Amino acid sequence: MIGDMIETRIHGRGGQGNVAAAYLLAAAAFEAGRYCQAFPAFGAERRGAPVAAFVRIDATPIHLRSQIRTPDYLVVQDDTLLLDPKITAGLKADGAMLVNSTRSGEEIGAHFDCRAFSVDATALAVAEIGRPIPNTALLAALLTLTGEFPLDALAAALKKRFHGAVLEKNMALIEHAADAAPKGLWARETVDA
Repeated sequence: MIGDMIETRIHGRGGQGNVAAAYLLAAAAFEAGRYCQAFPAFGAERRGAPVAAFVRIDATPIHLRSQIRTPDYLVVQDDTLLLDPKITAGLKADGAMLVNSTRSGEEIGAHFDCRAFSVDATALAVAEIGRPIPNTALLAALLTLTGEFPLDALAAALKKRFHGAVLEKNMALIEHAADAAPKGLWARETVDA
């Protein structure tokens, strides 16, 4: 089991499911037997405004209660946010950035001098659920890239949030998004806790 805390900062725009992504990631961590926190930070509360959300995951109880300044992972739900040169502020040297984009991860990583992977999560979401909400696809890709916990945990979290056709479509979406990401590309060394 991973022995240290994992901190993820999620960037998006109002209406993209940014806060829902944070809560789903935390719920998936909980389903995998981890301790977790998820919380948003809002600027202007309007559709399309930049929004950040934060997730902490650990094998032990989390007592820290602050925004995440030095994330292990960044998830960027809207690649227009890459115009902000401070988007990667605080990203750990061995951290990585997942971007919803048609641009290549290599190009993005070279520009920001970090490990990056991109997936067209919006196109996957439109194809599977009929709406341009990239959050579920990005979470599936993140879990596939990191191997921090299984996709089954995300599926269990989705089952507690959605039902019927919406659930079925999201389950298909996580499978397709997982197929779009190399398994374990960002896997960290594990230590016995």
